[in-house]
Amino acid sequence: MKLLTHNMLTSPGVHNGFPLAIEVESMEVVEADFNADFIVRMVEKLEYDALVTTVAGLGMEGKLPGSVPDGFAENEEFLRALHHVLLEVDIVEGQLVCPETGKKFPIKEGIPSML
Repeated sequence: MKLLTHNMLTSPGVHNGFPLAIEVESMEVVEADFNADFIVRMVEKLEYDALVTTVAGLGMEGKLPGSVPDGFAENEEFLRALHHVLLEVDIVEGQLVCPETGKKFPIKEGIPSML
């Protein structure tokens, strides 16, 4: 499961189901082609604070700045860092945990099951 996907998931049937915590059993980095225009368009769709918290929880503190920098669309260093976190970090096995109920949803072979 890519962190881009994680940033858009919420626990079903609860009021406070975002962001889901991640308990990682296995994670890998898979190189993906960089597309700056795509990353720029994604910035406005992201819950950036939740993404920074998730990245820190995965032990990757410092990979992203605490807030989206001014002029981010021309900041290739930021765009590449965001690309890496969103599209190259892959949670292969683990669990997503609802922040309200503590219910756990499995991630198997990179696919989260929200049932």
